[in-house]
Amino acid sequence: MADWKFSRFWYCLLLHSGVVEVVMDKILVLYSSRDGQTRKIVDVMLEQMPGCEVVLHDLHTLPMCNLSKYAKVLIGASIRYGNFHPSLFSFIHAHQEQLEVANAAFFCVNLTARKPEKQTPQTNAYMKKFLRLSPWKPKTLGVFAGALQYSRYNWWQTRIIQLIMKITGGSTDTSKDIEFTDWEKVRSFAREFWSKR
Repeated sequence: MADWKFSRFWYCLLLHSGVVEVVMDKILVLYSSRDGQTRKIVDVMLEQMPGCEVVLHDLHTLPMCNLSKYAKVLIGASIRYGNFHPSLFSFIHAHQEQLEVANAAFFCVNLTARKPEKQTPQTNAYMKKFLRLSPWKPKTLGVFAGALQYSRYNWWQTRIIQLIMKITGGSTDTSKDIEFTDWEKVRSFAREFWSKR
């Protein structure tokens, strides 16, 4: 009993001094969002993870993080004109060793995933592209359809997106925005990620 009290005393002292840090339900969430849909998806995911401390970072700011401080790490990134934002791979290369041992997941958001046959990690071209370019191969993967937000695009962006939509059989009507995201699928992925130990 005395030994336990002695050990507890030193543990509490070290904890108070910051030498020991307890990692309990602390989640790091990093996202790359161009027009806000990926951030919106992240916000809905976080609603499925009650009682945890969340640290949120925009990947575009190139944050340096110690991933060992977190129980889980979630990274989400959108596609624009067929490419991920360069900050995604900059972060992965800078933190590859930590990502390999972290309880981490990745999801991507793209308009191609609006098609049923292209909305899984195995069938989505952009997830395949991610896995080809990334030295980190996450075990938990998700793919979600994004949104067509003509109201947010400038003239050039509108023309480019219209061309892409015409080629892929999507809407070219600039008078309305269309959200393709399957929110129940987003919630289900978040619950699976949250419950995975």
